[in-house]
Amino acid sequence: MTTIHGEVADGFEGVREAFRANFAERGDVGAAVCVYRDGRPVVDLWGGVADPDTGREWARDTLQLVYSATKGATATVAHLLAQRGELDLDAPVAGYWPEFGVAGKAGIPVRWLLSHRAGVVTVEPPVPLGDALRWQPMVDALAVQRPEWEPGTAHGYHGRTFGWLVGEVVRRVSGRTPGRFFAEEVAGPLGLDFFIGLPAAERGRVSRMVYPTPEAGLSAVPLDHVPPEAGEFAAAPQDPESLSNRAFTVTDPAEIDFNSAEVQAAELPSSNGIGTARSLARMYAALIGDVDGVRLFSPETLASATSEQAAGVDKVIMSPIRYASGYMLPVETNPLTGPRAFGHPGRGGSLAFADPEHGIAFGYVMNSIVEGGEDTRASALVEAVRAAL
Repeated sequence: MTTIHGEVADGFEGVREAFRANFAERGDVGAAVCVYRDGRPVVDLWGGVADPDTGREWARDTLQLVYSATKGATATVAHLLAQRGELDLDAPVAGYWPEFGVAGKAGIPVRWLLSHRAGVVTVEPPVPLGDALRWQPMVDALAVQRPEWEPGTAHGYHGRTFGWLVGEVVRRVSGRTPGRFFAEEVAGPLGLDFFIGLPAAERGRVSRMVYPTPEAGLSAVPLDHVPPEAGEFAAAPQDPESLSNRAFTVTDPAEIDFNSAEVQAAELPSSNGIGTARSLARMYAALIGDVDGVRLFSPETLASATSEQAAGVDKVIMSPIRYASGYMLPVETNPLTGPRAFGHPGRGGSLAFADPEHGIAFGYVMNSIVEGGEDTRASALVEAVRAAL
């Protein structure tokens, strides 16, 4: 039986039991969960194995790569610049990044980058991975890329390109890379253990990702076994030319080794944030209220950042999604802790969000990647938090 370390406040014991069940019943290998309420931690738990190859145990300060949960941190940076009056989210991107204003993109406002409405989800031809990790070659390629749909008319998950697009606007406005801005303006004041671009000195604390077998994904499901109403959704991963596939094939090779030192050290503001569940929860807590004297968002910024910008079936994910400006909003299949919650999941299970109505901020990170709809680890923890409320 996995030993669970950490503490929970009175009334939140159910979260510890759900966390324990994640190891016993739902496939967790190493993981951590943290919940803040009204600016103070009420759940801080960790357990399991950080590196199955060596047997290294998950420690209190183990760092975990969180894939797209990174997008919430990147969006936070953009909103801080807007709050300071340095960035107008409703102004054209080209006003800050002139090279971007070609190929039908001149009128795209910054907010459409944040809300996945710009249509710049692909890169053709894909950029060599080494060049993408160096930043400039990728943003140069995106600057001349033609959108996949008329900007503003639809939404589709900019799964890989989001980080370079929003990150380059941040760099043009602030003179700092998004990772450096986050370190100096968010992580520093709050004392967060979270990085976009991992310092070499921290690599020894990083957990090792554990991936499922290839046959576990949708691409292996025989299409004649799929109900007709789900046919298009199931077929997309098996078609190399589908938008669902091309949106994640922006580098050459398309598959990125997120366990590698080179990838972890680069800044990929869509997908390679590395930190603790505690730091994610603490950041989100500071978006909605005071945390040890630090509050990141004013009420006006919070309202602007979290108001719905797009809803309905996503052209890339091909399922119903609701977007605010850089954050995802609750949907029927993922209600979080209430209708005002906002945040971002990451590939394979990680999740971070805040709920201003209940004063809740939540972070869950894990190293065992579970693909598809069968993963209930984060939702079980959220249900336990909801029961505690």
